[in-house]
Amino acid sequence: MNDTEILDAAIRRIPDFPTPGILFYDITGVLTKPEAFKICLNQMYERYKDAKIDAVAGVESRGFVFAAPLAEKLGIPLILIRKKGKLPGDTYGCKYALEYGTAEIEVHKADIKKGQRILVVDDLIATGGTLKAAKNVIEQGGASVAEFFGIIGLPELNYTKVLDPVPVTTLINFQGA
Repeated sequence: MNDTEILDAAIRRIPDFPTPGILFYDITGVLTKPEAFKICLNQMYERYKDAKIDAVAGVESRGFVFAAPLAEKLGIPLILIRKKGKLPGDTYGCKYALEYGTAEIEVHKADIKKGQRILVVDDLIATGGTLKAAKNVIEQGGASVAEFFGIIGLPELNYTKVLDPVPVTTLINFQGA
């Protein structure tokens, strides 16, 4: 099997979760298969090793799993973008719409440095709402998003229009979400 086939086989599809009509792509299968997880991390590193980014931001919670080893391997800071109320310090925040509700995210003000170019990592990119909110909190601190990265992309939900002009990279795309 090639890398894409290995990732595809590792991603579970769960219908009607978290609400009826949603097909949930479960990335945790990638984490239980070391070969699939290694493929993700290696492809991320190869893409970003020369990208001149200053930090990697992981979006709660599965984005942390992929952002942390990348930040460590690149030797740059890891920034956590968390759900509202999870960070103890002063924060920047942004409310946004999900494909099945609303949410709010925050980032520590102290973690964002003016002028930084930040890579934002999440496990799945659907409508782009979460990542657009992540961009908002990063920009509140005077930094910019260099690129968005997701293991899975659902391009038919038009996330590129929402996230334009910031580039978006995914390892595998699914249709029929």
